[in-house]
Amino acid sequence: MANFPANVTIREVGLRDGLQSIATILPTEQKLEWLRRAHAAGVREIEVGSFVPAKLLPQLADTAELLACAKTLPGLFASVLVPNLRGAKRAIDGAADLMIVPLSASHAHSLANLRKTPDDVVAEVARIRAARDAAGSRTLIEGGVGTAFGCTLQGKVERAEVLRLMQASLDAGADRVSLADTVGFADPRAVRELFEQAVRIAGDRFWCGHFHDTRGMALANVYAALEAGVNRFDASLAGIGGCPHAPGASGNASTEDLAYMLDSMGAGTGIDLPALLELRSDIARWLDGEALHGALWKAGLPRTFEQTRVANAA
Repeated sequence: MANFPANVTIREVGLRDGLQSIATILPTEQKLEWLRRAHAAGVREIEVGSFVPAKLLPQLADTAELLACAKTLPGLFASVLVPNLRGAKRAIDGAADLMIVPLSASHAHSLANLRKTPDDVVAEVARIRAARDAAGSRTLIEGGVGTAFGCTLQGKVERAEVLRLMQASLDAGADRVSLADTVGFADPRAVRELFEQAVRIAGDRFWCGHFHDTRGMALANVYAALEAGVNRFDASLAGIGGCPHAPGASGNASTEDLAYMLDSMGAGTGIDLPALLELRSDIARWLDGEALHGALWKAGLPRTFEQTRVANAA
């Protein structure tokens, strides 16, 4: 454990990646409660939504309102997903702390998801950087390279192509880069090998790992990424999420399960797990009928958890 980060950040993505792929359109007031209570439970990075046309994703039509609320919460780092320059301008206008530009290493998925080739998206990153700088904005740009371990549409994605697109995003002006296992194809060995190479290339500009639990591998893959020196991960309460344009891309890593694993190992997250589980319970009620995931909510925290957490902290 000596080589693992002492502290790990969990970026809650349920309000975007989670809600975008389910049928339920959650009322804005419940989303705002989710946002405020996650913050109160110690979550300090939250992806609040996406600036896409409401006709395409009505689940995320109120992103501007959620971003405005997030900006009032002390110490909260608020991010949004932006698929193009138009969305980026809205993120800049809303003073988002960070905007994520999704870039798929799978050409087939890129065309299905964004109607652009991966290199078209790299060119869009350059335009977004120019607009950000011209506006004098401090909003950071993250190039999020998805389908990094394969794709249900294309099949195999070459590691060299993933790393090429990651470097191209940085060269185009991204401040940060991240890698995502969009369809849950990854395994711990592949994660460790790819993430070690990615960290060597990007250094401290490597920002985040994003793992889907489609085949039950998300937490094992997080562990492998920790071994590679990564200390920030996306996760969604109740494990909801997926990509509408990637068949079989079900389920993010569960925030509550991930926080429990990290705290149990002595990697501090700053998250109040009982408070998070209470919020998860309410989200389950709000999303009645939707498929939810995770194990901690069923088993509960072990009686030894607090003793172990205190011992690890010492």
